[in-house]
Amino acid sequence: MDERVPRDFETLRTTILERRESLPKRIAQIAAHALDNPDDIAFGTAASIAASAGVQPSTLIRFAQQLGFDGFTSLQQVFRERLRERNSSYDERLQALRVKAEGGAGHRAIFDGFVAAASTSLNDISRTLDEAHLEDAISLLAKAETIYVLAKRRSYPVASYIAYALGKLKIRNQLIESAAGLNAEMIGFATPADAVIAISFSPYAPATIEEARSISEQGVPIVAITDSSFSPLAQFAKVWFEVAEADFAGFRSLSATMALAMALTVGVGEKRRDTGRKRKA
Repeated sequence: MDERVPRDFETLRTTILERRESLPKRIAQIAAHALDNPDDIAFGTAASIAASAGVQPSTLIRFAQQLGFDGFTSLQQVFRERLRERNSSYDERLQALRVKAEGGAGHRAIFDGFVAAASTSLNDISRTLDEAHLEDAISLLAKAETIYVLAKRRSYPVASYIAYALGKLKIRNQLIESAAGLNAEMIGFATPADAVIAISFSPYAPATIEEARSISEQGVPIVAITDSSFSPLAQFAKVWFEVAEADFAGFRSLSATMALAMALTVGVGEKRRDTGRKRKA
């Protein structure tokens, strides 16, 4: 295989995103499907994948060749390897870290590894954040009567922080969580006068995507934090941010995401305060 051909999923994903504007329509369609449904690509047949993506099986071959692979099977191996890596247990990840510690560097090396990953994430978002997007998102959220917050699994700590901080700022908000399974009913109260912050990263939490879909159909504007222009959240969002978190030994931090969440939350508080002053003046 050519050395320039992506050999791992992250490199493949980056390559696809870099080329997305220049890809032919049908190939861009299967590229988006592949990044949104990597598990299906890993284990599906060419016929089943093509049917799900709404393209001809020959398009899969063209897609693979566009990226430098000799055929679809070679491309599929990258998706299968990703699944094997993702499915490694936390015990296995901890064992890998233990090996590093016992290799002589000690547990300080593990700490330094996580700090380095966090620093990389923060430097990346600082360099790439679109200031106009940030202003648009803050303005949209500041006008909302109620801010709804959607997130599950790994993204949930960020949503919880946002809800906590908005509450401290006396901004009405609703974190969509219900032990009684009443999420749909909670979402049903949202109107176009409200707004949503939705957070999800690959592999995207199905519940978050469905809740975002439902609330967008009610005409409620969404600010999304996700990791790809092909993310299913991006298609529902009025404003969206792409955040790529670095990882260490398979453990991915939330450093950049949390920094963005803090900026949005505090920015909304400041915007509402400034608006209140102008009304009194």
